[in-house]
Amino acid sequence: MTNLISRTALAVTAALLLAAPLPASAQSTPKKEPTAGQLAARERMKKCSAEWKDAKAAGKVTKDMKWPKFWSDCNKRIKGGDKA
Repeated sequence: MTNLISRTALAVTAALLLAAPLPASAQSTPKKEPTAGQLAARERMKKCSAEWKDAKAAGKVTKDMKWPKFWSDCNKRIKGGDKA
């Protein structure tokens, strides 16, 4: 009988905890807008990705060339300097 009462109390407590509203800090907050630098990096990645796809389709990519190396070179080229 004691076991039944304790299980029921535990079930009621769990149900109340799950039904309780979340505190304000746990609710979803509005997302931050990306910075200008982040937007520029995304645009460069899109351009380099399109170049990569075209180069692979045309067979201009060597076997040892991988995306990270291609991205690094392309990113530097598009940024217009040796610094990435």
